[in-house]
Amino acid sequence: MKDHYIAGHKSSADWQTIRTRLLDCNADLWNEAFTDFYEARLNLRYLHPIKVLQDNGTFQGEGFAIAAIQCSLIEFLESTEQGLNYRFIRSKENLGPYEYNSSQNIFVSFLKNRNPFSKTFDQTTAEEFYVGVRCGLLHEARTKNGWRILARDSTGLVVNLAERIVYRDNFQEALLTYITDYHERLLSTQELQLAFIRKFDAICE
Repeated sequence: MKDHYIAGHKSSADWQTIRTRLLDCNADLWNEAFTDFYEARLNLRYLHPIKVLQDNGTFQGEGFAIAAIQCSLIEFLESTEQGLNYRFIRSKENLGPYEYNSSQNIFVSFLKNRNPFSKTFDQTTAEEFYVGVRCGLLHEARTKNGWRILARDSTGLVVNLAERIVYRDNFQEALLTYITDYHERLLSTQELQLAFIRKFDAICE
């Protein structure tokens, strides 16, 4: 296995070093793994770039870039939660254990099952968001089906489902809430810990 950086200055070799000790389920060690690998990876590749766009925005379209990054991030968050890894194949029959080939299922699962998004989305509305926002942005650089992106709602709404509006700053705050909640659960939940290991093993391949 070739050594490469996976979270800032942390490399796949660093992951292998800490991995051998994580199975002891020590909370302090899991906190270190979260901070050095998961959080560092998110901050450098997703959260800090979003913050730069927010802090230097002109309200002339950067919301589309922010929302596109957020949509990309969601798939990583949910696949890490479940310990699944994407594999491009034509038939599900050829999927291995803990592999998936449908981004929609992962994306929808996140919105309808993870706090605080689960307070807003159900199966139907999560699927509508996936098609109109996620697929629109990542495939065509635009939203579809009447969805719009605005900066913020003063009442804290993440999305207005009736009007099909995404409030990208509120959405970002909700993502940060999820990450904090995931951190707390990871320290004591063995199922999440095993999923975390599967995910970072795959990242290091």
